[in-house]
Amino acid sequence: MLSGKLLRNLLVALISAAFILHSAHIVRLAFIDSLENAAYDTRLRLTAPGGIDDRIVIADIDEQSLAEIGHWPWNRGVLAELVDVLFDHYQVETLGFDVVFAEPDSDQGVATMRALAEGELRNSAAYQRAWKKLAPELEYDQRFADSFAGHKVVTGFVFDQASGEQLNILPEPAGELPESLQGVMPLAQPPGYTGNLPVLQQNAWGGGFFDNPTLDNDGVFRRVPVLQEFEGKLYGSLALGLARAALDGPPVELLVDDQGSYPFIDAIRLGDTQIPLAPLAAVLVPYRGPSYSFPYFSVADLLAKRIDKSELEGRIVLLGTSAPGLKDQRTTPFESSYPGVEVHANLVAGMLDGSIKQQPGWVIAVELFMLLFIAIALGFLNNRLEPLRSLLVTLVVVVLLVSINLWAWQQNLVLPIVSPLVLAVLIYVIQSLWGFFTEARNKRQLAHLFGQYIPPELVEEMAESPDSIDISGESREMTVLFSDVRGFTTISEGLDPHDLTTLMNEMLTPMTRVIHDQRGTIDKYMGDAIMAFWGAPLHDPQHARHALDAAMKMIDALPGINQRFRERGWPEINIGVGLNTGVMSVGNMGSTFRMAYTVMGDAVNLGSRLEGLTKQYGVNVIVSEFTRAAVPEYAFRELDRVRVKGKDEPVIIFEPVGLASTLSADALSQLQRFHEALELYRAQQWDAAEKQIIGLQRDQALKIYDIYLERIVAFRAHPPGDNWDGVFTHTSK
Repeated sequence: MLSGKLLRNLLVALISAAFILHSAHIVRLAFIDSLENAAYDTRLRLTAPGGIDDRIVIADIDEQSLAEIGHWPWNRGVLAELVDVLFDHYQVETLGFDVVFAEPDSDQGVATMRALAEGELRNSAAYQRAWKKLAPELEYDQRFADSFAGHKVVTGFVFDQASGEQLNILPEPAGELPESLQGVMPLAQPPGYTGNLPVLQQNAWGGGFFDNPTLDNDGVFRRVPVLQEFEGKLYGSLALGLARAALDGPPVELLVDDQGSYPFIDAIRLGDTQIPLAPLAAVLVPYRGPSYSFPYFSVADLLAKRIDKSELEGRIVLLGTSAPGLKDQRTTPFESSYPGVEVHANLVAGMLDGSIKQQPGWVIAVELFMLLFIAIALGFLNNRLEPLRSLLVTLVVVVLLVSINLWAWQQNLVLPIVSPLVLAVLIYVIQSLWGFFTEARNKRQLAHLFGQYIPPELVEEMAESPDSIDISGESREMTVLFSDVRGFTTISEGLDPHDLTTLMNEMLTPMTRVIHDQRGTIDKYMGDAIMAFWGAPLHDPQHARHALDAAMKMIDALPGINQRFRERGWPEINIGVGLNTGVMSVGNMGSTFRMAYTVMGDAVNLGSRLEGLTKQYGVNVIVSEFTRAAVPEYAFRELDRVRVKGKDEPVIIFEPVGLASTLSADALSQLQRFHEALELYRAQQWDAAEKQIIGLQRDQALKIYDIYLERIVAFRAHPPGDNWDGVFTHTSK
């Protein structure tokens, strides 16, 4: 079965792989595309230059024009007059048509007049003279075409992306695609087109398409192709045609990147002007802002010459419409109903001033690198960091990604932002939620396993680093504590079962609280006895100090416990506590029916033996020499050098007196004098040892003094011999 950590890492790896496959265009994650589009739109809106760009003017077929001139389409005579007015009166530089003239003028009277001239009025000399004079004026399409002469007029046409119908003619191509690139270059390759009438197109300076086969899935005009391939030739967009006309017609030079798996047009050059291209030879539309970022003038006002000449002189003019009824409204990052003609105006402006943002093919490699970096770095680091640091690392990565992206944006380079950001956040969320639920589960498991042994706050600590907890069994240095109520058999005989149970609870509860407060683990209750240890399940470098502090506080708690017992008519109690420090085996031990987290070993047994010696030496707490060495902050009274039952090796035992820093000089002096008395005793200098102990006894009557005075009397009568090591052997527990 997979471990929790492995499952979490596998989930992060799978999600990272999905993002990488999306970035590599092997699979598409629709929600990422939607978010990326939204992020692009937001950046565009926040950084748009705003203001009015009066280099390009919109000749608007608006509601006013439709009311004054008539419904669209107008006859070509009106349009011819408009062209004449724009070039001759307003002195415009270039004129582009965001409309295609694919059908002959429906208002032409030539056919009717010709029929009359060839029919019933063929014998009328006056009519024939008038016919010859008026015929050229009534050829509206020709009249319209003649108005183009000598001017930079760029017509519009559309490629048919679905059917193969080819109507009328195309303008001159912008260039030819080399045979080696035909069929492999990722370009739109429409099967058909709808062009302008030959008479119009042949008289125009140039032409360009205004259809958009690269429309995003959400229908928003973010990018527009500037080149499409038809029968091996490249045709430019209306905006490209206008830009070329404004730059006096430089040839279109293709800058092809053929270093990757497939070649693509990285940019096009018009003289000194370079235009970066996105995939499919598209450009990102450099919107200046909302609609009407360019001057709009009603065609009716232009024809009536109601506009000041200075507003149009030397300008690029686009004939288009803002009238909703003519259905040339587009969805853009700024508005859902944006005049289509202004999309071309933004493109022309961007081409002329170099503000078109680029999204070259190598951006995919950059995105892949960012995703790999995030997956590896955050996946590795967040696994090993606590939640707050993991959050800080994720925030640093997010800020770094956003900063790099905004810097690139200012350099007119569009880098993907959503995939890396979402992946970074997802990795953090997955690992945090996984950690949260895992921690909650671990806490429940640890509380179930250790709740009866240790306080809740230690369970919390264990949950923070569950990997450090090993319940299967190990050996480590620890300190064990045994406590027992003296004379408990006599006490229990004088109480009924209910009072005895209550007394036990009243005694064990405060003692357990003391042990828990000192980070101890309750091993078990054995009737009136308590067994506890320090140093497991959590490692505790201060295990001996904490255990000794607990022992001293247990003794300090006795007066309060006995006060409550007296008030209830119960007998007072006294306890003995034994402590030993050493290497012990700790773990979950037992049978398949019942397990217990406990300690075992010789060091544990010694602790139990020391508790049994407290009554014999008349002290409450006895610690071994090993515990004493581990707690140098305490002052101790050396009690004896003993060999306990079941042990061959002797051990020195001590009574803890208190923290050395809190004892008076006189108390420390007494400890030193008794130590000197023990040295005399072990050197078999009975008289000197006896004198020293009697002197101490005058200051403080202690049972330990009586014990040694009795031994001295016995050894005088029966000397222990020259090989005596000063060890006293206990034959009972």
